[in-house]
Amino acid sequence: MNPKRHDLEHSHDPADIRERLAGDKHRSYLPDAILGGIDGCITTLALVASVAGAGLPGMVAFVLGLASLIADALSMAVSNYQAVKSTDEARHRLREQEHHHVAVDPEGEREEIRAIFEAKGFDGDALEHIVETITRDQRLWVETMLMEEHGLALHGPSALVSGLTTFAAFVGIGFVPLAPFLVPFLAGDEYFLISAVVTALALFGIGYAKGVILDMSRWRAGLETLLLGGSAALAAFLVGRLLEPLLLQAL
Repeated sequence: MNPKRHDLEHSHDPADIRERLAGDKHRSYLPDAILGGIDGCITTLALVASVAGAGLPGMVAFVLGLASLIADALSMAVSNYQAVKSTDEARHRLREQEHHHVAVDPEGEREEIRAIFEAKGFDGDALEHIVETITRDQRLWVETMLMEEHGLALHGPSALVSGLTTFAAFVGIGFVPLAPFLVPFLAGDEYFLISAVVTALALFGIGYAKGVILDMSRWRAGLETLLLGGSAALAAFLVGRLLEPLLLQAL
């Protein structure tokens, strides 16, 4: 059975289509937030787990975790900023390059447009009409080359906002495993146990929220994120346990 029209995500009325295509494209920073949140949570939990595995006091886990959290958050934010900025610079360089090619060798560039759309199945008069329409407008011509030849989007997210989003999510979610160590009435292994529980809830929550936003299975997304994060923490705990004799010997 075909889905009903009112179940679709947006209208296909001609006026609505024109308005939607003419509007500003929404640039999502969800991937930056998910990347920062999950990485921050797993990284901090892994450190806490390794300290627990080595049998060190809870305050050691808090101090080391906090220092690692800030350092790793800055590193992730800078890396993401540079990655997005590099894409922007590549897009700008290729745009200038295509403008130069169109000016110097328009026939060669026109042939590239023809080859691109011929590969899509157009031929004859339809193909020539497409080539003529696109190459009549230099802006459209260059933008078509950017998308079709180089596989680039015409616009990308802000490098600064991407970096800040990654940093905020990394620190905000990454602090969750450390929060129990600030509770004064806990002692011994209680810190590590509660840290593991609240972190598991946070990881599941991140995955669940991703499922809601992306309209996918909420529970599956939550469990997937929880299992991946839990596996990293378990590995860190086992490494800490294996290295405990060396640490005790050093002390």
